[in-house]
Amino acid sequence: MTQKKMKGYLRDSRGFTLIELLVVMVILGMLAALVGPSLFRHVGESQQKVAKTQIVMIEEGLDAFRLDTGRYPTTAEGLNALNVDPGVDGWSGPYLKKTTPNDPWNKPYQYQSPGTHGEYDLYSYGKDGVPGGEGENKDITSWE
Repeated sequence: MTQKKMKGYLRDSRGFTLIELLVVMVILGMLAALVGPSLFRHVGESQQKVAKTQIVMIEEGLDAFRLDTGRYPTTAEGLNALNVDPGVDGWSGPYLKKTTPNDPWNKPYQYQSPGTHGEYDLYSYGKDGVPGGEGENKDITSWE
């Protein structure tokens, strides 16, 4: 191990210089800039898949509610009727293990019964939280 004496200080010649560290940081930054966007695209796709899966889970609870009571919850009763007895004859829930989840963008699922697309409509407005949209902003619905 060689050491050089420079102006009263001992310098270990095994360390990295500031230039070497900066070059490595620039290379890492360039890699992150190239790989990052594709990773974030997959995050959006994953959130849409989670929303579809949650809608299917909620639909199973709605179907169980209907089997017990003979009808789906009304719009006024909402999805809360799957966990809390709304005073309906035959209710023997809760029909979900936990409370009704919010969508992956932390907004409540929209529910309407009777629906315009079937006996009920269950949907999320997607990432932007407004009707319509494409890509990550596309609505996720129970009827499609």
